[in-house]
Formats: sequence, structure tokens, C-alpha cells
Amino acid sequence: MDQGSGFAERITAEVVRRMELSKTAIPIGVSNRHVHMSQEHWDALFGHGSRPTKYRDTRQPGWWAANEAVDLEGPKGRIRKVRLVGPHRPKTQVELSRTDAMVLGIDPPVRGSGKVAGSCGVRLIGPRAAIDLQEGVIIAARHLHLHPREAQAMGLKDGEIVRVRCGIGGPRELVLEQVLVRVSDTFALEVHLDTDEANGAWVKSGDTCNIC
Repeated sequence: MDQGSGFAERITAEVVRRMELSKTAIPIGVSNRHVHMSQEHWDALFGHGSRPTKYRDTRQPGWWAANEAVDLEGPKGRIRKVRLVGPHRPKTQVELSRTDAMVLGIDPPVRGSGKVAGSCGVRLIGPRAAIDLQEGVIIAARHLHLHPREAQAMGLKDGEIVRVRCGIGGPRELVLEQVLVRVSDTFALEVHLDTDEANGAWVKSGDTCNIC
């Protein structure tokens, strides 16, 4: 009897928790294909001593889209003018959608940002040179950025998995499973989706979603 009572209490507590979480409208950021580039690869492709120039800031503090871009070339095709996102990172990381990967003829894994070991490669073509990247191409796992104070207020922890409802009330309302929670004092509240996911739910950057 006690075990049954305890189970019911846990279920009730979880339902209440999810109802509270669902009240927070979370901004959506749609991530088009882009490249986070190392200093070494920047120097090779754009010239030593040059620097990327800012096109616009992103919602995430300290991140910005650059004016500069590279072409990507795979076994089956080429995608031109893929924008760089600054600042430089220790390792070059290319983030694509599944549709982009099919155009190029490559099969990148779904990964959290920064987890590029054992991922697939692609050819990077810049204004001064080309590089055959051996690994670094991923399809970014859908994820939720949170500042620690936002995470504390919502009762969420780094590495937790949640589900979100997007396009609420629209013609393609969709629940997305396996959304990775990422908490850092350098983050601002935002769910990141790639273009395939956003198109599937009929949403765009600036729309909102809710944890469900």
C-alpha cells in the first residue's frame, strides 16, 4: 500500500512539474547550416593576420554571425556560402541539417555541440585555399540553452532530456522529443532547432515553444 501511495505521489509531482514548466514561453532559434572555425583553419582559408567581421549578433551572448562564408563540398554535391559563426573555436565544427547532408552525400551523426570525435568530414573551400576536414561535421542535437538562474527557476539540470511543443495552434503543431538541456552562465533562454525541424513544425526564429 505504501509503495502504491509513493508511486502515485511521484506521478502527481511529475505531472504538476510539467504543467508548471509548460507555462514558460521559450524563444526558438532556427540554426541554418553554419561553421564554427578554428584559428588554424581560418588562417589557411582566409589568410594569416586577417579576422572575421561581424554580420550580426545572435541571441546567445558572445556569439555572432560573420560576413565571411565558405563552400562545402562532398562526394555528391556542393553547398555554397555557408556562413561562419564566431568567435573561433579550438576545433572546426560544421553543423548541417539532414537535408544538407543528403545534398553533399555524407552521413554525419546527431551530436551535442563540441562532440566531433569520430564524426564525418567534408571539404571546406575558402577564398585562399581548400581543406579536407577529416572530422567535425555533425547534425546538432536539438537543445535548450539556459542560464543557471533560468534552469534553477524551472527546475532543470544540465544534461537533462525534455520534450517541447512547437507551432502551437498552427497547421503543423509538433512535439519534439529528446531535447537536450544545456546550462551555462554564457547562455540565454532559447531552443535551437535546425531548418528541417523548424520547417516540420512550421516555425521560425522568434516564435516560441513550450516544454510539455
